[in-house]
Formats: sequence, structure tokens, C-alpha cells
Amino acid sequence: MSPAPPAPAAPEPLSVVGIGADGWDGLPAASQQALRTAEVLIGGPRQLALLPAECAGERVPWPAPLRPAVPGLLAAYAGRRVCVLASGDPMFYGIGRTLTEVLAEAAAAAPRTPRLRILPHPSSVSYACARLGWPLEDTEVITLVGRPTENLARALYDGHRLLVLSAGAGTPAEVAALLRAHGFGPTRMRVLEQLGGDRERTAEGTADGWDAPPADPLNVIALDCRRAPGTAPLSTVPGLPDAAYEHDGQLTKRHVRAATLAALAPAPGELLWDIGGGSGSIAIEWLRAHRSCRAISVERDAVRAERIGRNAASLGVPALRIVHGPAPAALDGLPTPDAVFIGGGLTAPGLLAACWEALPAGGRIVANTVTLESEALLADQYRQHGGELVRLAVAHAVPVGGFTGWRQAMPVTQWSAVKPQAASPSPSSLPQETEQP
Repeated sequence: MSPAPPAPAAPEPLSVVGIGADGWDGLPAASQQALRTAEVLIGGPRQLALLPAECAGERVPWPAPLRPAVPGLLAAYAGRRVCVLASGDPMFYGIGRTLTEVLAEAAAAAPRTPRLRILPHPSSVSYACARLGWPLEDTEVITLVGRPTENLARALYDGHRLLVLSAGAGTPAEVAALLRAHGFGPTRMRVLEQLGGDRERTAEGTADGWDAPPADPLNVIALDCRRAPGTAPLSTVPGLPDAAYEHDGQLTKRHVRAATLAALAPAPGELLWDIGGGSGSIAIEWLRAHRSCRAISVERDAVRAERIGRNAASLGVPALRIVHGPAPAALDGLPTPDAVFIGGGLTAPGLLAACWEALPAGGRIVANTVTLESEALLADQYRQHGGELVRLAVAHAVPVGGFTGWRQAMPVTQWSAVKPQAASPSPSSLPQETEQP
């Protein structure tokens, strides 16, 4: 009997080596060995230039855009010892995440996909906190690499410490301009360049007086946030002041908005459909609840849709997706929501049914109205699906001659419900076995 053929050798691991501004000399022995023995070296031009001649592998710069090119590059060099260079810690806003996701997808189709071997270097954030004396666990990090500068706005709070990962030499000036525009001109700014390298330096000033020349492209911005006198604070919880929004009256008012977001119950990573967006306040405050939350605002009026975009950028959530069109037609093709809010258009034929159908089990729906016609529809939904039907009434104190009285706002009827799991068939409804002859 002939012996079984030997099992094929496991593919070479794909090594990812983090490198800093200190270059080759700052690498531990294991990282240097991985680079010396690699047959293919993939990285940015700046990173590849840090390697000495003894790293003799073929040098391949990343193309742009990077993410779509990754699968093709890995396929082109399959079977060879490949080493990818990354800035600092590859798993901190780095190429490590992209490679992990691409290899996971490849492994589902081809079991012999190489495993990932990651050799990290201290990140720029670790270096920055060490220089500043800031506890890393108490420091929020915002990246502007490939992301809008407006993302920074949602993290501006008096006394808050922030580290901003720059997109390039011009980022500090852009950050200073945003701080001034949002009433945070007194904020202390420190730009830390070439951290860990022999060209390390720091530029310092305030956002109000920032006039430093463009920084080294490799920089991190440290912010000690300070609010200018007269700048209204914005809370971390739902219910921002109505004045925080540009609107034409189509705005879910502050107290009702807070109750609505509480019923919607945003959680990290979840997606909201905000139908009848108006000024976008519900979707915007959903996104502000956690940086990984996602939202789509559906608005049929073009002027309001543009206004929603401005509000989202101003309040630090420019990633809000805006769909211009009437619901329910505009809902076709949208990704499955975790929650749906209907703030307008309730009487559109089929809208409530389409939203309920789109929700997965455990999904939440909240609908608000001030009209009797829509209230009747919500009462019918309450009878069909249960949940809660409540009336929210808010009154404000206003002058009445020389005295003070209450002015009642229009009451809002709100229906909220959680979609249940599909009912299991009862034993009596299951097919019964019959005796075979």
C-alpha cells in the first residue's frame, strides 16, 4: 500500500511590521528579521525609504486608492514571503485592519489563505501622550486621515483633551479654523511632528492666534479644548438646544427630541432611517450618540435636504447619508435599519407598512405626529403591533402682561414599538407523521 502523499505546506504568513519616524534603528530584532527575509516589501514610499539595502526584497509602493488594490496585490504575490510596512501600530487606524478584513473574506473561499503576523511599533498616540504627560486611557483620539475635518466638531467640550491624527501638513491650520468657527478659539494647540525621530519638534499656540507655517506632514495635534465666553455648550446626550440647528420650523423640538431618541435607543454600530428628516435633528443626535452609529435621513424637499447636510457638518457628523425623495419609494434599496423614525409623511400610502416590514426582529420604530389624521393611523398601529402610545405635552413660561403664564405647545402623539421574533408554529399546526402501509 503506497504511503499517503504529504500534506501541502502551510502558506507563508503575511507579516505586517510597524515602523516609526526613528526608522530601522528603532525596530526590534523580530521586526528587522522579518524585513530582511521578505521576498516582497509593500508599503508607502516614505516607509520603504527607511529600509537599508540589506532588506533586499522587491519593493512595491501602495497604489492609490489603497483599499481596492489590496486583494489584487496579495493575489499577485501569493506563495512568496510578503512583508507589509505600516506606520506605528498597524492595528490603530492602520493597514492591519484592512488586511484582517481582506484575509477573512479570502479565507471563506480558500482555506489555504495565509495568516496574518503583526509586529507593532509604538503608535504616534503613545508617543504623544508620553511627551504631553497625558494618560492614554483618558485621551480621545480623532483621525482626520481620509475623513472630513468636521468630524472634530462633535468632540469639542470645554476642558476636553483631544489628539487629532493629521491628514497632512495643512491639517493644523484647518483644525484651528474649525475651532474658531465653533467658538473654541482659546483652545491650546500643540503640533507634534516626527514623533520618535531625530527631527522631532513641537509648535504651540492657540486656535485664535494660530499662524504657524505648514507642519511636517507627519504630525499629531494635541488640543486642550477651551470654550470662548458666550459660546453655548452642547451636551453629549440627546436634546440639543433648538438654536443649534438651522431650520424653517420643521424641527422636532428639544424636549420631544430627547424623548424620541430615548425611545429609539441608539446603540453602537446601529443604523437609523430618519424619514421626513426636516432639519435632520433626530438622525444627527443618533449619530452623536456613538461614533460607530449610522443614519440615513430621507427628505423629499430639496432645500431641506441641503439644510440637513449643513446641520450634520456643523454638529460634527458629516457622514450622515441624505436621500432626497418621497417615502416610501425612496426607501427601496436602502440597507436594513435597526431603528426607524417617522417624523413626517405618515399619511403617505403604504409608508407605515413598508417601515414595519423593513425592520428585523428586535428592530424599533418610533413615529410622532401632531395631526388627528395621523394620530388615527398610529392608534391603528398600536392595536396591531402593541408597543406604547403616548402623548407628549410641553409648556413654556412666557410673559403675560406684568406676570408669567404657560404657553402650551402642540401636543405630540408618539407610537413606539419593538418588532417581535417570528412566532414559532404551535404543535397542533406542525405536519403530523402518518403510518406508512
